[in-house]
Amino acid sequence: MSAGLVIVGASYAGLQIAAAAREYGYAEPILMLGDEPHAPYQKPPLSKGYLTEKVAEAALPLRGDAFFKENAVEFAPGNRVARLDLSARRVVVADGRYYSFAKLALTCGSRARRLAIPGADLAGVHVLRTLDDARALRATMRETRRAVVIGGGYVGLEVAASLIGAGLEVTVLETANQVLARVAMPPLADYLARKHAEKGVDLRFGTTARAILGAEGRVRAVECQDGTQVPADLVVIGIGAIPNGELAAEAGLACRGGAILVDDQARTSVTDIVAAGDCAATERDGQLIRLESVQNANDQARAAATALVGLPAPAATVPWFWSDQYDLKLQTAGLAAGHDAVAVRGSMAADRFGLFYFRNRQLIAVDTVNRPGDHLLARRLLARRVPLTAGQVADESIDLRALLDQSATS
Repeated sequence: MSAGLVIVGASYAGLQIAAAAREYGYAEPILMLGDEPHAPYQKPPLSKGYLTEKVAEAALPLRGDAFFKENAVEFAPGNRVARLDLSARRVVVADGRYYSFAKLALTCGSRARRLAIPGADLAGVHVLRTLDDARALRATMRETRRAVVIGGGYVGLEVAASLIGAGLEVTVLETANQVLARVAMPPLADYLARKHAEKGVDLRFGTTARAILGAEGRVRAVECQDGTQVPADLVVIGIGAIPNGELAAEAGLACRGGAILVDDQARTSVTDIVAAGDCAATERDGQLIRLESVQNANDQARAAATALVGLPAPAATVPWFWSDQYDLKLQTAGLAAGHDAVAVRGSMAADRFGLFYFRNRQLIAVDTVNRPGDHLLARRLLARRVPLTAGQVADESIDLRALLDQSATS
């Protein structure tokens, strides 16, 4: 291909960069390289609807063939990039072929973190990050009865809910003293733990797996640090993800914490190279921020596209995320870390509520459960930094939408 835009990674971010670049007027060739044999597909259903066979595989692709034709995007699946040759401005794939580029987008995503303990390679031990992972896990689910999920993060909890729904006995082992230890505040974590326990999940906090035991090559139990053995025909390891930043680091791009450092317009330390999605991170006030969400991938990709075509950065957006567990729709807006006050709106007992987090009397984040209208409103309140008190939040007779409208006219 002649020098144009090469996108490394057939992901949400990669697809959005291609679409937005064309939307913003980029006219040069665009090539997207994917290491999987599949076209870009939805990942959230893998731990939910797809795993429980409520979502068909045919419904997973993000775009059809028409998108690539209409936008003149050449898609080359099954091409693992082995090296970035920045001096020659080319991408080298595993079989030695190379593609020249004028501009480069790195949307390499992340991979499942593995557990370095004996028995982690036994049959029946799974991670969940890709479609092929989900296919393998779904096949194992059909022939097992007892499952252990190692890790109580979002993937672990979503998988636990799916396994319970499929009729399996489920134990979740979590080293911390709450679920979602890295991302959720205690009020939400405690609520979700109760809901899982009510559904029959055996949650064990402060528990570390030290070995996976097997017989005839298949998993039979998980041994904990205290010597306890939990019987299992199926083990799912959900202990987080590692950003795929190695290509960038080896090529000399600035990286930190394994992720590619970018600015607010997704630009890396090298001109005409951008990065977006799970593989990219920004620094704010000395803190490394890496958000693993569809929303962040899409928003960061649009910012990257503006950089590639020389347009100003789009307006900053409020980060948001969602998770479906049982009949609970959890939606989060903003970042709650560092809050000093929280107010509840609605009823936690009725499974319809919002948790509004404040820092220095300023609203900084909102978690909602089964209140999608409040989630959408929260994103607007956060974006406009509407003055709001905990007392106003707790009083449902006060119309928060009216406060939003007042802020727009003041």
